[in-house]
Amino acid sequence: MKRSITWRLVAMFAVAALVTFSLIGGALYVVLRGELMRHEREELNTHLQDMMYLIQRITTADRWNRVQTKMDTLTPADGSVRFWVLSDDPRFQYGKGMAEMERMERNADGMGTIVLPQREHAFQTLTRTIPADDERPVIRLIVGIDGAAYAHTLRTFVIAMLALSLTAVLLVMLLGYWIAQLGLRPLKQLSVAAQALSPGSSSQRLEVSPLADELSDLTAAFNGALGRLEAAYKQLEAFNADVAHELRTPLANLIGETQVALSRQRTAPQFEEVLQSNLEELERLRSIVNDMLFLARADQGEAATGLVVTPIEQEVAKTIDFFEFVLDEREMSVAIEGDASASAPIETSLFRRAMSNLLQNAIQHSPDQACIAIRIEEREAAVRVSVRNPGEPIGASHLPRLFDRFFRADPARHDQGGHHGHGLGLAIVKAVADMHGGEVFATSDDGVTTIGFSVARPA
Repeated sequence: MKRSITWRLVAMFAVAALVTFSLIGGALYVVLRGELMRHEREELNTHLQDMMYLIQRITTADRWNRVQTKMDTLTPADGSVRFWVLSDDPRFQYGKGMAEMERMERNADGMGTIVLPQREHAFQTLTRTIPADDERPVIRLIVGIDGAAYAHTLRTFVIAMLALSLTAVLLVMLLGYWIAQLGLRPLKQLSVAAQALSPGSSSQRLEVSPLADELSDLTAAFNGALGRLEAAYKQLEAFNADVAHELRTPLANLIGETQVALSRQRTAPQFEEVLQSNLEELERLRSIVNDMLFLARADQGEAATGLVVTPIEQEVAKTIDFFEFVLDEREMSVAIEGDASASAPIETSLFRRAMSNLLQNAIQHSPDQACIAIRIEEREAAVRVSVRNPGEPIGASHLPRLFDRFFRADPARHDQGGHHGHGLGLAIVKAVADMHGGEVFATSDDGVTTIGFSVARPA
């Protein structure tokens, strides 16, 4: 069964109403019970004071019948109020059920309870001891009131309170359902508007102005998600177009050279030359495919494994050694600057791949006999490595996109050797930085371009 916000709100309204009425009912019950008990004590005390006043004025046995007559008069027919007088002298005794009363504690002055035969509820009693005077001995005067009326009042209150509470909860549920339907109407309208969005138009957005503040925030967040999705689709479309373009060129070269080779008779050296050219194109295709597979794994959240705390200068020097032949051929030099003792946990193969791409990029876009500088900077939570080289300036609008796949600041721009790269080198640098918890950066000022990345290290 699907969860409904409406019914959840109705249930919460009902629970809140039930708890509220329960607390109110409980508080009223305690107050009413206290008031009934106070009234009961006051009534007992009133009867007791009246009889004590009369008894204290009668000190002889021949006048005791006046006390008995008074007690008979004050005792109602239903026996809800009763009097007992206990004394060692039978002449000064009064009341029914004297045997039960005799079992009461002799000196128990004050409030008490006694259960009489054929009575459903106990009697609340108030006892006082009156000292002897003349012929009258020490007596105990007991006044009792049947608790049935008070119990009946409490029971009636509880039943009425339960009935009213259940009725009120039911009413709250009905009102809550109506309120929830009315309150959630804008949400349903928003849902209808969202369903009306056309999949063919990624630029469509939901209207924010006519909605409530809470839904405006939700709609703004939803529109933001649509915007990011649109940007991702556009990026994917551009990526697919770039992939097709990059693969089409070497494939076209392979097909063209093969067709030319087969168009007429060729000698073995000529076929060998064609095969050598095709092999270069195939190597380029393999490089593109491998780089794309690596970036796909990085996009899926693959992190660097086998991290080893390694001196960064050591890995940079090994990368420079790998390019020694190219550097000598173009009469270039590379200098290492900065913190020679900096170290960080890295996966060496990935780090060298990123450094190779940065150094290769710097070599390709620098003039002959240029000096390239690699700077190592130790920060509190990371180590930054940057490659600085002279060359054609890069526009400020292009710098943020340098690490996008297949992006070229100038499509016609090529390196000093006349070769085009396939545009994934710096994207791989960014992927390596992400896999090491770092970031990338790039600047270009006064004919000097600086591109680098960082790797995180424990604080």
